[in-house]
Amino acid sequence: MVRNLQELYQYRALLWALSMRELRARYRASVLGFLWTFLNPTLSMAVYALVFGVLMASGQPRFPYYLFCGLLPWIFFSSSVLGGTTSVSDRKDLLTKVRFPAQVLPAYVVLTNLINFVLSLPLLFLLGLVFEDYPSWHLVYVVPLLLLQTMFTLAITYLLSALNVAFRDLQHIIANVMQLAFFLTPVLWDLQTVKQFDRLGLTLTAAELQRVILFTNPLAALMAAWRDVFFHHRAPAVEPLLVVAGITTMMLWLSAAVFERRREEFAELV
Repeated sequence: MVRNLQELYQYRALLWALSMRELRARYRASVLGFLWTFLNPTLSMAVYALVFGVLMASGQPRFPYYLFCGLLPWIFFSSSVLGGTTSVSDRKDLLTKVRFPAQVLPAYVVLTNLINFVLSLPLLFLLGLVFEDYPSWHLVYVVPLLLLQTMFTLAITYLLSALNVAFRDLQHIIANVMQLAFFLTPVLWDLQTVKQFDRLGLTLTAAELQRVILFTNPLAALMAAWRDVFFHHRAPAVEPLLVVAGITTMMLWLSAAVFERRREEFAELV
């Protein structure tokens, strides 16, 4: 794990160059160009706000802003995982070159989406001002939260990118899993709306079920933390984030081990 991070730092110039090329290529020949960085999440927010805020009337105050606080970090994660899963298998042109560092490929996908996320944050602040919701000192938690989510995303992406080289069906499976994860994660809904669970002989109070969701779904803990900072203006709950940090550490170790073990096969399999 440490070795992979050291190698990423060693190839940081290449990592940055690939990310910048991807950002430029993403909107090449587009009339609006870079503006799509803001328009894509805004249009997604508008659709979900219309369906769940108007047609289905969630009852959540300032629902568009509430939704955007969770939607932006979710887009960062999902775009990174979906793009990162195929980042190695789709780059035969680079992997067949002599001594090309394969570990840069998943990392530059994550970095590209991280830059998009950071560039979209002013839009979140602007939407907050529209709803007369002003930033507070709790923004100091943004950097550690961003670091934690980035490392968690990087761990997942490394593992999936290595496995997808030999098992190409994985990329299609992940696309469906991500759709399921979107609805199981509190992006469109609030943890506080969870009610008592009484099924299959198991009974959980609303508070117990909320804790189960927070401590078993790292994304739930991260989305709740982002909303705490931007929407509720309070410090995020520490315990769920410590669990996420522990899971992230284990996933980084596992993904680094799998990636290293399979790296020699990449050029042959792609």
